[in-house]
Amino acid sequence: MKAILLAGGKGTRLRPLTLHTPKPIVPIFDRPFLSYQIGLLKQLPEIDEVILSLNYQPRRLEETFGDGSGLGMRLRYVVEPSPLGTGGAIKYAAKGIDDTIVVFNGDVMTSVDVAAVVALHKARKAKATIVLTPVDNPTAYGLVETDAEGNVRRFLEKPKADEITCDTINAGIYVLEPDTFDRIPKDTPYSIERGYFPSLVERGETFVAYVERGYWIDIGTPEKYRDVHRDIFDGRCPLGPAGISSGQPVVAPDAKVEPGAVLEGPCFLDAGVVVKAGAKIGPYTVLGRSVLVEEDARVDGAIVWPNARIGRDAAVGAALVGRSCYIGKNAEVGPQAILGDKTTLSDFTKA
Repeated sequence: MKAILLAGGKGTRLRPLTLHTPKPIVPIFDRPFLSYQIGLLKQLPEIDEVILSLNYQPRRLEETFGDGSGLGMRLRYVVEPSPLGTGGAIKYAAKGIDDTIVVFNGDVMTSVDVAAVVALHKARKAKATIVLTPVDNPTAYGLVETDAEGNVRRFLEKPKADEITCDTINAGIYVLEPDTFDRIPKDTPYSIERGYFPSLVERGETFVAYVERGYWIDIGTPEKYRDVHRDIFDGRCPLGPAGISSGQPVVAPDAKVEPGAVLEGPCFLDAGVVVKAGAKIGPYTVLGRSVLVEEDARVDGAIVWPNARIGRDAAVGAALVGRSCYIGKNAEVGPQAILGDKTTLSDFTKA
């Protein structure tokens, strides 16, 4: 069995963080995002290869994961010649495959039981299985209606309040049979959500839903990217580094916290981090690999990517700080700030 990860998006909603870092490899604590999805797929021993469907900065992903040996899963990379949409990308990546395929959208963080989804698919002899997740405000999404037996019956895009008949939306996880891909045009942009799935319903093919009531989030906006870190800290998402939901600071063995520095949990300090005397690291702060926080600086809830430097007496709120940024002494960075890689804020700057 194969899996396809749709990892070709440009991550425009997360810019400027994704100008040099494709969304599938933005860090979640100390790991690139896509490694969490690959970890889920490892639950299923039948999956012997994961295919990454790429378009935007494909070399960056190959440099990050290599052949997959470091993750314990064989990886293969397929680069779209041009953006083909979700359906077109799946068909292009699935060339030569005739066995069942598990598909993940490349922006979904979830605790779904992949083995249970595949078991349902096989038990029902389905042509396609879609994972659904309930949401509090269905008007912001496209709803997916099912019948009492779990068969998918209708897709309803962004319904009005009086049109809401359920609370389940597409979670971006599918199990598909390649013999249904004949309806997807070759080398043509095509939506699996707007074209392929409705065709299954129209033709009366066995198309079933698995409702996931555990953790699920789309990390594709700054707000959701912050939320997933808080959810892991607070134990709502059962993923992340060991001990991360204990409420205590989690500090890598080779991080250095000088006497007089203060850490308030929960917070996370990755390998090579240095926190100088008098500095204060507040709750929900994430300091990536080799970040330097100088004397008397304050970092309160920021997510700071690797190799950044925060100067003496600087104050950083719950901002997103890209790789290799420099925040000068006495600079102030507000809680909504997003700093792209290599941003330099001179001394006493306010951002």
